[in-house]
Amino acid sequence: MKKRNRVIFLMLTVMMTLSIFACSNPDIITIAMPEDNLSVEEFVYMDLAAELIPLTASPSVFTIPVPTASGSQVSTNARASIDFSNARDGYVMIRFLIRTSMQLRVRITGPSGVIYQYRLNPDGRWEVFPLSDGNGRYTVAVFEQVQGTSFATVNTTSFSVTLRDEFAPFLRPNQFVNFSKDSNVTSKAAELTRGISGVYPRVEAIYNFVIGNISYDRVFAREVQQGQHSGYVPDVDAVLARGKGICFDYAALMTAMLRSLGIPTRLVVGYAGDQYHAWIDVFSEADGWINNIIHFNGKEWNLMDPTFAATGNQNAEVMRFIGDGKNYSPRFLY
Repeated sequence: MKKRNRVIFLMLTVMMTLSIFACSNPDIITIAMPEDNLSVEEFVYMDLAAELIPLTASPSVFTIPVPTASGSQVSTNARASIDFSNARDGYVMIRFLIRTSMQLRVRITGPSGVIYQYRLNPDGRWEVFPLSDGNGRYTVAVFEQVQGTSFATVNTTSFSVTLRDEFAPFLRPNQFVNFSKDSNVTSKAAELTRGISGVYPRVEAIYNFVIGNISYDRVFAREVQQGQHSGYVPDVDAVLARGKGICFDYAALMTAMLRSLGIPTRLVVGYAGDQYHAWIDVFSEADGWINNIIHFNGKEWNLMDPTFAATGNQNAEVMRFIGDGKNYSPRFLY
């Protein structure tokens, strides 16, 4: 790396209602939610050591890509539509076509075999889901609740993907990192970095703003842990306006702001010790992907976490836990 006198990055605890599917037959599935206490050994983990070779450099002037359901490659039936016309750009778009009071799920399985699971809105709007597992064959399935944790298959399709470049899924908005050129987070990111050049100084400006202006919402976090906000997805503009949020909000807000500047950013979800956690990887043309966010204190590098930094005052115990990143085990990329 060049002179290590710059903040590179940070990370955040995530309290998400992600779930794992356990199939009982091809058409009906039973969902085991996090509260079912599945062991860590049941999960399939990402290997972030094998990186793709960047095919394109970041443009000097970045225009935020707008996901579209182009209609050229679609799997549609009477209940759900899966548009994978722009899979090369790292995303698929899905919408449910029938009014329903039942819960809906999306399951995306990429070439590594890692299963990504999402909730789908029931109001007919297109939603964007990332294809973040690299090049290869994907299977996308939509499920509708039958009762309890049993869901029926509504639509499914498979297709092969060759990404335009490795950054494609990590520059665009998606369900968890939802922003546009008109978002307040976009204008705030531009304001904070006006006149600042280079990836690291811009990341530092965004980081300092987030930990200095967003407070941890302990009441809402407790409610999420108690299951009162099942399926919670951050609204990054709302988080910015409130000035507080849970750890998932911190991660999504910072990822959206960095992507809006054209900085490829991966929101990584996995485990910090035995706690579900999220952190951020950022790409620099000079150094490649920086896996985990690092803070240089003038003497040594330490892995940083924006939630810890905002709530733990970077105390010695926290910094020892964060350490060199060995306590972190990645599972999903968004």
